[in-house]
Amino acid sequence: MGFLGTSVRIDARVIFLGTLPAPLEAAFKECRRHIGAAAFFSALVNILYLSPSIYMLQVYDRVVPTQGELTLVFLTLIIAVALGVLAALETTRSRLLVLAAARLDRLLTSDILGRLMAQARPANTAQAMREFDGLRQALSGPAALAFMDAPWTPIYVIVAFMIHPALGILTVVAGILLFGLAVLNERATKPALMKAQQANAAAYASQESAAVNGEVVRALGMRRAVIARQLDERSIGQSLQTEAQFKGGKFSALTKFFRLFLQSAALGLGAWLAIKGEISSGAIIASSILLSRALQPVEQLVGGWTQVIQARGALNTLGELFEKTKPLDIDRTQLPTPMGAIELDRVVVRAPGREELVLKAVSLKIAPGESLGVVGASGAGKTTLARVIAGALAPDQGVVRMDGANYTDWDADTLAEYIGYLPQDPSLLSGTVKDNISRFAAWRGMDPDKVDQLAVEAATKAGVHDLILKLPKGYDTPLAPGGRGLSAGQAQRVALARALFGDPTLLILDEPNSALDAEGEANLLRAIHGAKARGATVLIIAHRTGILSGVDRLLVMRDGAIERLGPREEVLAKLAGKPAPQAPANVVDMKGSG
Repeated sequence: MGFLGTSVRIDARVIFLGTLPAPLEAAFKECRRHIGAAAFFSALVNILYLSPSIYMLQVYDRVVPTQGELTLVFLTLIIAVALGVLAALETTRSRLLVLAAARLDRLLTSDILGRLMAQARPANTAQAMREFDGLRQALSGPAALAFMDAPWTPIYVIVAFMIHPALGILTVVAGILLFGLAVLNERATKPALMKAQQANAAAYASQESAAVNGEVVRALGMRRAVIARQLDERSIGQSLQTEAQFKGGKFSALTKFFRLFLQSAALGLGAWLAIKGEISSGAIIASSILLSRALQPVEQLVGGWTQVIQARGALNTLGELFEKTKPLDIDRTQLPTPMGAIELDRVVVRAPGREELVLKAVSLKIAPGESLGVVGASGAGKTTLARVIAGALAPDQGVVRMDGANYTDWDADTLAEYIGYLPQDPSLLSGTVKDNISRFAAWRGMDPDKVDQLAVEAATKAGVHDLILKLPKGYDTPLAPGGRGLSAGQAQRVALARALFGDPTLLILDEPNSALDAEGEANLLRAIHGAKARGATVLIIAHRTGILSGVDRLLVMRDGAIERLGPREEVLAKLAGKPAPQAPANVVDMKGSG
């Protein structure tokens, strides 16, 4: 077994000539037994590939001169068995690589998806899963097999030298020539392929965005314009891909030409040596087979070089993803159930891709069970503040704490159980109404009966239970991505029920009444009062201040900083330019600074 682990070390760095991120390195180590066994079988396969050459030698050198029919029968039986074993080993090593790719999928998919969803500002790594699938396919494809066969090419060279030095020299020269073509192919196609990969990723992202917003595109008469734009974006990637394929096609054709010519040249050289009496007649055909087999891995590599380049690009993309994100599933100390005390300590958030600050060193404290309303002009930073407190967005600087513990000290999913968040866009997912309200709790192992109970309770508190019962399948009504199948107001009310699921300690509502009618707003107010009554901390972002009538304090945002913070009536009076009401002696006005 040491041979499997050390002598033939076929891992991703050998196959794809790339540097592996630590998680990928660990995953490939877990697959080492599969890959090592495939490499071991490759050794046996390449030894058995010598059997046709040996068969030819024996037939022409022993059977034909002696007319030994029995010898021919036994030789034929032996070659049949050898080729049968060869076919079985080929199948086995291919299956081993497929199993290794499947194991990689099991080991890494959860981590990659988690890191992707943890990103606040995904860039080109949004295509990471597509890239990862390409990497897995390359691992189990012809290029990987060619890499495994290549180290055994010296066997054929040695046998060729054993037949005659001239044949060995021809085989070496042929190998160098085809390897040179492979290098030229890589240099000619790599830049265009890498650019094409990036352009295609951007085009796919644009197409997905347009498909999700298809209703708006149609309603605003943008269909032809969007199609034209997508065709233009797609043409960039396709033209680069075509350019690379044209160049690669030329090198593939050249490689095939030289391989066939050199194979014929080996026959010609063998015939000349046989005429001179330096080799037997059987060695003529054997030499051609040996040279062909020695050059086959190189030809396969040239033909599959596009896949190799794409796999290297996938490693770069995954490396960027792993570098920019941290693993989510790590062991953390289990903290007690929080009371809902929130603290922001000089929190800074930058605009994506720019140095502009959306939040400017914001410091804020919210006491457990307190309700806080947040107002301000558009672009003041209200929604960003809500996202940061909800844990949806990690600040670029500063710390966010719950009950004194940094958010990063919590397991993200455990912390989210104590937070109810209703964003401006309801952001419902593909699944049933119950799945969305329950935050897909059944998929993380919660008892189905408990899921049903808590989902109905949350819907009742949100005042949406009766509405759900009127849907075609009630709580089991399937929704399309984005909540399609519901009106905007219905989707917002279902999202409110999702925020209330499990009686969270902290409730964050961002423009919760933007799509509600009078009945929906009345239900929203009852839900807020119910959350306050059970001691939840409540944060409400609103333009329409009527929803803020019952909050304890009011925060005014301006240009990413806290402009005013204090008791609701006092802040409203200052905003209206009226004298502030006299606060009782036991009330302290807590002011925040930006």
